[in-house]
Amino acid sequence: MLDATASGVFTIAATPFLPDGALDLESIDTMVDFYVEKGATGLTILGIMGEAGELSTEESQAMIERVTARTDLPVVVGVSSPRMDAVGGLTKVAMDRGAAGVMVAPQGAPASDEDTIAYFQQVSQMLVDVPWVLQDFPLVTKIHISAKALRTIFDVCDNCVMLKHEDWPGLEKISALRAAEADGARKVSILCGNGGQFLLEEMLRGVDGAMTGFAYPEMMRDIVSLCNHGEIDRARDIFDAYLPLVRYECQPGLGLAARKYILQRRGAIAHSTARKAGATLSAAAIDEIETLIARQEARLSAL
Repeated sequence: MLDATASGVFTIAATPFLPDGALDLESIDTMVDFYVEKGATGLTILGIMGEAGELSTEESQAMIERVTARTDLPVVVGVSSPRMDAVGGLTKVAMDRGAAGVMVAPQGAPASDEDTIAYFQQVSQMLVDVPWVLQDFPLVTKIHISAKALRTIFDVCDNCVMLKHEDWPGLEKISALRAAEADGARKVSILCGNGGQFLLEEMLRGVDGAMTGFAYPEMMRDIVSLCNHGEIDRARDIFDAYLPLVRYECQPGLGLAARKYILQRRGAIAHSTARKAGATLSAAAIDEIETLIARQEARLSAL
């Protein structure tokens, strides 16, 4: 079961589709194997970049079953929904299939800190003994949660064991949360998203690792490991080598297509098909990605 000591790299998994848009079960297997080979210490499925909103209930369940059957790594399942009964229903499926915990994003924008605290108290009471992750991603949810409100949620929701930190800018929020823990507050694992754009700085602020889906999970593996061992200059060199492609993959609306193209190119999935509207690459975009990959490989080989 997931707990507040969780660390490392929980890769946000893509959801593979066949060219006709159907769920690609065989690619789920190869994708999971790929993430494991590249150093993931856990997997997170049915997230925002996993196109959870594009899946039917049956497809979500099939994704959970296939991933949990393929790996012994801890699996976190995104269960966010405007309907509390849907959160509870998918949580039951996930935990019955051996998931380590679930992830929930705030609902109902615009929302005050008080509204968000009350919402997560409801979540916590409904999930009872299920460990859960709070996804703080205001760029998508449009709900901004202050560090003080997060601290209150952690204090009143014992089964909230992790923060998926995706605020931007958010480095000061990390420092505030860690300062509260240094003063005696309950420790919560903090893993960071946003495609890894700020991972090095986030590690230096005291986070426990990454929870994002950049198509080169080994970058996150290496940055986390090197920072934990005090090899900061080496971590900076590696981070700098990957950063142009990280930046490209984080483009709103286009990033998912870029990520799936790279995952297909690397053999993780068979097809780059995405259901999300507008997620297609032009020939010019593909040329840009290929140039960035070539330059990235050259920089890494020179290190």
